[in-house]
Amino acid sequence: MSTAILTGPPAPGSSLDGDLRSLGFHVRWATGAEEARTLLDAVPAGERVALVDSRFVGHRHALRLALTDPRFPAAAVPGALTAQPEARPALVRALNAAPAAPESADGLAGTLADALDADGVAVHRPALGTLVAAVPADAGARHEARAAVDAVDDEAVRLRSAVKAHDGFFTTFFISPYSRYIARWCARRGLTPNQVTTASLLTALIAAGCAATGERGGYIAAGVLLLVSFVLDCTDGQLARYALKYSTMGAWLDATFDRAKEYAFYAGLALGAARNGDDVWTLALAAMVVMICRHVVDFSFNESNVADTAAAGSTARTSLALSSRLDGVGWTVWARRMIILPIGERWAMIAVLTAATSPRIVFWALIVGCSFAACYTTAGRVLRSVKRRGPRTDRAARALAELADSGPLALLVARIARRLPAPAPLAALLGAALMLSVAATAPVGDWSVVGAAGGYAVLAGIAVARPLKGPLDWFVPPFFRAAEYTTVLLLAARSDVPQAVPAAFGLVAAVAYHHYDTVYRIRGGTGAPPAWLVRITGGHEGRTLLVTVLAALLVDRGDDFTLALTALAGALALVVLVESIRFWVSSGAPAVHDEGETA
Repeated sequence: MSTAILTGPPAPGSSLDGDLRSLGFHVRWATGAEEARTLLDAVPAGERVALVDSRFVGHRHALRLALTDPRFPAAAVPGALTAQPEARPALVRALNAAPAAPESADGLAGTLADALDADGVAVHRPALGTLVAAVPADAGARHEARAAVDAVDDEAVRLRSAVKAHDGFFTTFFISPYSRYIARWCARRGLTPNQVTTASLLTALIAAGCAATGERGGYIAAGVLLLVSFVLDCTDGQLARYALKYSTMGAWLDATFDRAKEYAFYAGLALGAARNGDDVWTLALAAMVVMICRHVVDFSFNESNVADTAAAGSTARTSLALSSRLDGVGWTVWARRMIILPIGERWAMIAVLTAATSPRIVFWALIVGCSFAACYTTAGRVLRSVKRRGPRTDRAARALAELADSGPLALLVARIARRLPAPAPLAALLGAALMLSVAATAPVGDWSVVGAAGGYAVLAGIAVARPLKGPLDWFVPPFFRAAEYTTVLLLAARSDVPQAVPAAFGLVAAVAYHHYDTVYRIRGGTGAPPAWLVRITGGHEGRTLLVTVLAALLVDRGDDFTLALTALAGALALVVLVESIRFWVSSGAPAVHDEGETA
């Protein structure tokens, strides 16, 4: 249990003691800084501590936002401050200096929050909106503060804030109006976001099983269950925000299960179609490749610009002028959110088409819709990038290098070619074009494809030989992903080896998990997976070369090529999953709730 230290004499009629206890705090009283320091020393080092001015008047949810959010080492609202174990030493130093410091208008808690900021500890101050948090100086101010508290329903605010901002049209108008109440129902019954996330995954897997029956009744059930899974997918995030239950495990589950659910459903549709004599595995894999490449474009562009707002200069603001004008017209906001086919619209489309049409139509709709969405978003990003001034930051260049997933071969070439002046995106594009053109035209199993893979590895190394700070260098990871995934698709689809494409589907899914895991680690501020993992998995160029060699050796030997792809997929899945699980359950994982793709 966490400890809250109330400073100063109790205020008449205050419910502060009960509010803190309802939030899970063990309450202690201190007359001032000296006694507060003594009580703080008695609290076990591994516990959270809160200091709250006894004059505090405000909503319970304001206290919850400031004192119970696990994502921040220190947080404060007027009259209340919390410190997690890592911020406790700075809090002790602040308390030691408190008697000599002038007390702020927010009392001792405000003075200590200012001291923590000065000591280099970032104090999170949540946006309260209409919620009240105040330290009244006299009876009149106290009466006004209580009136302000009574005028705002903090439960209504809490429910509204549980819904993620900037959701898609389908989620905003067809899911969130009732899923927030499901989240509250779950919170009141002690359910955790992780349990809801797991329920969403299980529901989607059952939906995939229904689709795999190949019967119209199964397709209808699959569409309904997929929508139920999406409702639960929205509910888990709303429950995390409603109850402030963020965790490292929750971040990992929420970040990866969306992809597992969607790709499992693709597999279920392909199995169902096969039962009816329609082989759509190639379309299923193509839809997955388009989706992953689209996400990689999003990730690369966002990571390359996340720390570069100031560097972009006024030209970036000019390139955004049209976007800002469009946002000023209400309907265009929703149109632009729908046209990019976010997860809500995408899952709704999949569900409806699954129930009403055939798997082949579902996959063609996904391929066309996601390709159009990728072209639409990429065009605007290219315009913003070419108008920027100056190079990107070291942090952005490092993130792009980590997203590139370069293996030993590319890194060896990079060390040799460090002085070559080749533009990174051009080298990556030429490498991808070489690889894909030969894989698409040369006889399957021909050693020229292996030679093309060698040339791709050389050009991939040249692309990452210098820091990726150019205006269009964020294209490098997407070019690499497109080259690797599409090469696997082309070789499997053109080989005519039985079950080669389903095996390739599993291989791409395993590699994609590794790439998504890399993204979420970078978002959490912990950097890319360890170097040994990239080495042992070969990097994108090493895996591409290996698949071409397997095709050259085994494509004419019956099912050997399928068996080799299956074994490679299983080995990669085992290695990356074990390392991913080890990381996300470790103490070094970021305790954040990742918002993931726009719903």
